[in-house]
Amino acid sequence: MSTFIVNGGKPLYGSVRVGGAKNASYKLMLAALLADTPSRILNFSHISDVQLVASVINSLGAKATQIGERAYMIDPTHLTHDEIDPSSGEASRASTLFIPALLAKFGRAVVPFPGGDKIGTRPLDRHFDGLVALGAKVEVKDNSIIVTATKLHGANYRFRKSTHTGTETLIMAAVKAVGTTTLENCALETEIDDLISFLNSMGAQIIRKPNRIIEIVGVPHLHGAIHKIMSDHNQVVSFACAALATKGDVIVENADSRDIEVFLEKLDAIGAGYEVGHYGIRFYYTGSLRSTNIETAVHPGFKTDWQPLWATMMTQADGVSIIHETVQETRFQYVESLNTMGAEIELFNPEVINPDQTYNFNMDIVKPGTMHAARVTGPTQLHGGEFHVKDLRHGATLMIAGLIAQDTTILHDDQEHIDRGYESLEEVFQALGATIKRQ
Repeated sequence: MSTFIVNGGKPLYGSVRVGGAKNASYKLMLAALLADTPSRILNFSHISDVQLVASVINSLGAKATQIGERAYMIDPTHLTHDEIDPSSGEASRASTLFIPALLAKFGRAVVPFPGGDKIGTRPLDRHFDGLVALGAKVEVKDNSIIVTATKLHGANYRFRKSTHTGTETLIMAAVKAVGTTTLENCALETEIDDLISFLNSMGAQIIRKPNRIIEIVGVPHLHGAIHKIMSDHNQVVSFACAALATKGDVIVENADSRDIEVFLEKLDAIGAGYEVGHYGIRFYYTGSLRSTNIETAVHPGFKTDWQPLWATMMTQADGVSIIHETVQETRFQYVESLNTMGAEIELFNPEVINPDQTYNFNMDIVKPGTMHAARVTGPTQLHGGEFHVKDLRHGATLMIAGLIAQDTTILHDDQEHIDRGYESLEEVFQALGATIKRQ
């Protein structure tokens, strides 16, 4: 367990370099298991999700070896086990992404239900239905997912709703299937394009077409490759919100404006300062922030991962901001904590004519009384408090709120949630002038 002690009230100033994207890195490690020879993957962030996936890969007989400060060698040649220890799934949502490689090698995969952040029910039906369409048999037994297939074959499959991880799972399942697979209504996240680029460099034949269509021509063999992971735009947005909320000035090196275009458009709307350069992006406070409304959406819309960070920044803006969450059904777990710190955030349900079309989550799993929108009134003076971190974004949100507050905030991270997505976050903020330490 880590405890973070944050003494706020200081503007952040300086420069931070972001590493490889969390939501791309460990998936590329698993894609490397589909090859016949080793791959070298570069630009990792030092986060616990990467370490966890590396340990699971090693437990299956393959090798995930750190070969430099930010590089791993993934050697699939001695992959000998088709079953993942059930305890691994509780720590990461990566477990289902092992299925394609294990199916390709053994014709069988046994993986635990994925864990990770408790931000909503993961729509695994979108994974299962696609695997069945490719010829697999899926059954659930004793909290494990058992998938078998003598040989996967190409198929046409349409996702009922957009799914980031489901799209990646079916791409990896189809690359060595017999024949051609056409996936419709695919997710558009740039991490998926990073995966496609890596697989194609390994010898796969994958084409992203217009209208959310991806076509995969199966190949019998893949070879290892060298690949550099894209930068983590969730980290970029985190540092941007922290800089602006504390009235600071921070350069985020390696930031790619193409990954956060809709976020930058919203910064224009609230009057925030930013500059895009060859070095990355500079985010700086120019004066009072204005309130504005956002609605989260699947890519290329405003990401649900950014929403808690944005809400924290909007506690310092003039006026009332509305946030409508349409991607995750329980993404407002941070609101109670921010209100305890002095924020004025009211949850409510907006009028929606067609909920099933508006919301990307499955409506039948939404618990009664769950709210999908927030009304943030600002600016408010935040004060410190003591909290237990509930998930990754909850932890980052409260740490940024602690940087805004005028006194001390104590965060108990019992499950090391913050380390799952950020590399030594307290040290980064220290270097930017914050008074923060880890115990």
